[in-house]
This record gives sequence, C-alpha cells and structure tokens, in this order.
Amino acid sequence: MPKGGKKGGHKGRMRTYTSPEEIDAQMKAEKERKKQEQEDAEGAAQNDAAEKLPASGSDDSDDDSSEKRRGGVEGLIEIENPNRVAQKSKKVTQIELDEPRQLSRREREEIEKQKAKERYMKMHLAGKTDQAKADLARLAIIRKQREEAARKKEEEKKAKEAAAAAARGINSLSLK
Repeated sequence: MPKGGKKGGHKGRMRTYTSPEEIDAQMKAEKERKKQEQEDAEGAAQNDAAEKLPASGSDDSDDDSSEKRRGGVEGLIEIENPNRVAQKSKKVTQIELDEPRQLSRREREEIEKQKAKERYMKMHLAGKTDQAKADLARLAIIRKQREEAARKKEEEKKAKEAAAAAARGINSLSLK
C-alpha cells in the first residue's frame, strides 16, 4: 500500500512515491558503504596483527569478542554519556556494615512518625494528654451515675422488702 493510506496523506498532502532510480542509487550507496567498512576492518585487523609480537604463537580472538565492533557513528565517537550512571558492583568485603546507612527522607519521616505515635501513647496511658484527661473525666461521671443507680436500686429493693414485710404483718394479724 502506498504511503499515506487510502484517503491520502495528512491534511491533504499528496502521496509520495520513490522512483526506481532513487531506489537503485540508495542500494548502490549502501553496498559501497558496506564494502568500505569491510576494507577498513580488514586493514585494521592486519595492522593489529603486525603490531602483535610473533612469539605468542597462538591466534587470540579475545580482542574481537571483548571489543565489540560498533556500527555507524558509534565506532567513530568515543565519548561516554555523562548522564549515564555505570553500575558498580561491590564485593562483600567492601561493604561497610559499621557505618550507619543514610536514610531517605521518606524513611526518616516514617521513623519520626512512629516515634511520635509511641510517645503519644505513653503519655495517653499516663493520663497526661488532653484526650486522656477528657476520657478519665467522662469515666468518672459514668462511674458516679452507675453508683447512684445501684444505690437507688438498693433503696427500692429495701422499700419493696419493707412493704412486703408490712403486708405480711398485716396479713398475719388479720388471720388471727
């Protein structure tokens, strides 16, 4: 399907087609570039082999595998990205366990929050906070109300028993 889809291009643009001459020119340029890269690589390999000592006796292919060949512009430019942080692995012997680890802001705030909560609970249990004082006052009022209710109940019970005893006394006198 040609570039641009069924309905044409974006915002009324016309469809563009690559001519066969342009395709041939691009393919030739690509072949020439690949051929040039191969020649450069072979020339560099011959120079490296000539620079090595002939006394080694064995053909090392470690250099080819350790140093990967970069394609395009990467092979020409040897600049490290300053924003890229390289991962440095530490050995177990290098890790310092004696030194306290620096906490992040969130971790520090979380620890402070827990400590403040514990302090508050201790003060609350000791009755030193406003909320604890209010709770204790409320409990004292409830305790007094319950004592009064129990006292009234006891008095009513005694009054009923006295009334019942009086009624028995009257019944016993009337029977005689």
